[in-house]
Amino acid sequence: QVRLVESGGGLVHPGESLRLSCEVPENVFNIYHMAWYRQPSVGQLELVADISTTGVADYVESVKGRFTISRDVTKNTVYLQMSSLRPDDTAVYYCNVLPALRQYWGQGTQVTVYS
Repeated sequence: QVRLVESGGGLVHPGESLRLSCEVPENVFNIYHMAWYRQPSVGQLELVADISTTGVADYVESVKGRFTISRDVTKNTVYLQMSSLRPDDTAVYYCNVLPALRQYWGQGTQVTVYS
């Protein structure tokens, strides 16, 4: 079973930045629209950002202007650059295709923003 591998999470203060990475098998990376999701400790899974195979990106309103999703075709990797982090960004972040498919859920990476 193929799973996507997320990395780059951590503990940061408000206003700081993190970059998340997601390694994607080539056969998945070249075909699918990719996305980052997040799951807070209380609340529902949320689609944060997505990017098409041609690089067109979209974001949930709460992260517009702060987060940037990108994909590196030479590394089959999807990134989420997060700036001006806020406590309400605290969550486990996952990458998956869009719409998400169960077989691709990985372990996620924890992002904690604390004062």
